[in-house]
Order: sequence, then C-alpha cells, then structure tokens
Amino acid sequence: MSQLAATSFPADLVPQAPEDPLFGLMAAYRADPFEKKIDLGIGAYRDDNAKPWVLPVVKKADAILRDDPTVNHEYLPIAGLPAFTSAAAKLILGANSAAISDKRVHSIQTISGTGAVHLGALFLSKFYPGKPTVYFSNPTWANHNQIFSNVHLPIATYPYFSKATKGLDFTGMKRAISDAPNHSIILLHACAHNPTGVDPTQEQWKELAILLREKSHFPFFDCAYQGFASGDLAKDAWAVRYFVEQGFELCIAQSFAKNFGLYGERAGCFHFVTSAGAEAQKTISRIGSQLAILQRSEISNPPAYGARIASLILNDEALFKEWEANLRTMSGRIIDMRKALRSKLEELGTPGTWNHITDQIGMFSFTGLSEKQVLELRDVAHVYMTKNGRISMAGLNTGNVEYFAKAVDRYVQVTILQLEVYMRGLFSRYHPEADLCSSSSTVLQKLLLTYLILRELANPNSFLVSLEKRRNFNK
Repeated sequence: MSQLAATSFPADLVPQAPEDPLFGLMAAYRADPFEKKIDLGIGAYRDDNAKPWVLPVVKKADAILRDDPTVNHEYLPIAGLPAFTSAAAKLILGANSAAISDKRVHSIQTISGTGAVHLGALFLSKFYPGKPTVYFSNPTWANHNQIFSNVHLPIATYPYFSKATKGLDFTGMKRAISDAPNHSIILLHACAHNPTGVDPTQEQWKELAILLREKSHFPFFDCAYQGFASGDLAKDAWAVRYFVEQGFELCIAQSFAKNFGLYGERAGCFHFVTSAGAEAQKTISRIGSQLAILQRSEISNPPAYGARIASLILNDEALFKEWEANLRTMSGRIIDMRKALRSKLEELGTPGTWNHITDQIGMFSFTGLSEKQVLELRDVAHVYMTKNGRISMAGLNTGNVEYFAKAVDRYVQVTILQLEVYMRGLFSRYHPEADLCSSSSTVLQKLLLTYLILRELANPNSFLVSLEKRRNFNK
C-alpha cells in the first residue's frame, strides 16, 4: 500500500506569498511603542485627535435601524437592496440622468468598491469581445493589478504622474491611450486619484472623452471618493456624468467606505450604463441577468447593514443634507492639513517646491519622497507611509503636522547634503588641484552646473541650518 503524500501543494507549486504591504505597514505601526508615531499609510479618515470618526449622520441612521421593528436578518436579493442601488445610481449619475430615465442602467450591490471592481472585471473577462488589454494609470491603486490579473485579462499602464512637476503627465497619458489597440478597456479614477491625488481638469476630461471615442475604448470608472474629495458630490462625479452624456457605454465601481465612513461594512455598487438606442433596455436586461449569475456564484447576495445605513441617508432629505455637511467637515479638514503641511515645509526652507501638496486633492498626496527617505523616516522618526512616498492626509492633524514637516525637512536636507558631498568628491577626482569656480574641461563644466543647481535648491545656509535641526529634532 503506497504512502500518501504529505501534501498535494508543495512549495514549488504554492510558494509563500508576501505579506500585503499596506496591512503589513499597519501591523508595524500598531506594534511601535513610540509615543509620537504617525500613521500616514491606511486610507481611512481620522479626526483632529487621530481617532476614527463615526459620522454623526451615520449614528442617527444606526439608531433608526435599531428602533425599527421591521428590520430583520433575512437575505437580501442577489442584486442587493433596491432602495440602496437606485439611490446609489442617482448619486453618481445625477437624479436627472437620461440614462436612468431611459432605463439603460443596471445597478448591483457589491462588497464595497473592491467587490465592484472585481465584478466588473469578471464580467468583462467573460463577455467583452476579444479579451482586450486593461490599461491603468501608472501608478494606480495596487489592487487593480491583482483583481484584473485574477480574471485573466491582460494589463498595461499609461503614464499619469510626472515626477518632475508632481502633477499630471497629460501628454504621456494621451499618447499611451492613443497608442493602445482599439476597443481597449481604460480604467479611470473618477476623482481624488489614488495614490497621487492628481486629477485631470474638466477640459482635460473632455479631451480624453474625444480620444476614447476615436479609439472605441471602453471606460471603466473607479469612484471611491465622491464627496470626500472636494466636499461637493456633483463636482466629484463630473467626469462620470460627462462621459455618460457623451453617449459612452461604460461601467462604474462605486464605494461607500470613505464618504460614509463605513469601512468595515463593505457597502458598494457596480453600475453598467449602455448607450442610448432602440435596443438599449433589452441590452441592459441581458447584461443585468449575467451580472446576477456571476454575483450568485461569488457571494450569493450582499451584506445588508451598510447598505441599509447608506440607503436611509440617501433617501431622506434631512439626513442627506446632514451627510453633505459631514462630507464638508472631512474634506475641509484634509484641505486644512494640506495647507498646514505646505506652510510648515516652506517655513522650514525645505529644499524643493511644495505647491503640489495643496494642488493635489482628496485622501492622498504623493510627496515626492524616495523609498530610501520613506524607510529612514519610518526607522528614525516613526512615521509610517507607503514606500512610494504616498501619505494619507487624514493621518495629519494639528498635533502632529509640525513633527512630520520637521521629519521630512530633515531627510530632504540630508539628501541634499549627501549630494553636495558627492559632487565635491567628483570635482576632486577629476581635477584635484582646481577650485570649484574654475573649470577647464567639458566634464568639469557639466559637474559645476550640477553642483550649482544643487546649491540653488538647498539655499545658501541650508546645510548649516539642517545640521542644527538634526541636533534638535527629537528633543
């Protein structure tokens, strides 16, 4: 009798997967005993005391639910709570949307925004003709890559963030989308781009719409921050509504984690909008039927609590107005922190320009810090952020923004100082007897130009100032 193998899944078939970087960062932060530690990694709102904030309007809705004798724990329909999905569609598309009145929108409740992206990806993988490539911005939310790879759709990227300007690389973005094969899927962040905080202007959105139409591309909008970005629900939904008005067939992944603070309740919605036409209602009926089949095999039906909370608020005029006020509170505090951080960095004379901090929008900011600087900030200053230099602005408050600014200033100054020492070493190597003001070769001229640029970035007294700051940093 042959002996059974210890496992059918040896390491060469099932290797140990790496820990999720973001959740690993959270664990490291929690384990750190340092009193002044700062969590700028996770994308969750915090109040000015660095505490989670349950929206007052959510507390009211919760109390209403608890006192409602008709509320039970029965299954929701496969497509979710109808009062929630219809209100969610009006929120993102507009109450007067022609697509809604024409009955060419299908909405289905999902496991927050992640579930919505997954359901959309699964549908496109199964039914979109030709297995097209999905194009993401570079960078994008890390989970986009995994979700679409898991359903076996090819993925590629288009340029998005300019390291030089710390803004949008619109030329590169358009070029890549133009070069993509016709009928590609283009994933777009509806507002408050994650991780950069950089959004196209309305005029740029219009140019993108023209380009996508010319190439017959399919737009897939991911909307996780409506109302949270600017405090204005309509403004944050502008791009989606414009594309629908232009007649695009498209889909939308919608999350209610950030704008309702329902992070753990996993309330989301997936919307498919088909183009106007005589067969539009039949088309959307067919699409909806297949989405229901996919949903049934994945989760059977979605969770009720978060959807009920959101539905109560979205469908009650008084609660809705209070929710808008709560949104302005959250977005307003984040905008204030952007202004405070930029002001502190400029006050410290931190080398470089910092206007991108206030130019960017929403939960996140791409600081421009290198991975080396990020890791040094974590090890020495106990500041936790993702390796790409992204920070959650909600993690800053009036009690820690100065500490963070000084930490950033310290490591930017150190980097500039190290570069200056390196440049002086290069000068000595190429011409040991020459002073820095005389150059006798093309190589030395280039080195001198680089040196002068570095000195200009650092300011005349920056190195002496930085040394003093480093001595006093942790006092």
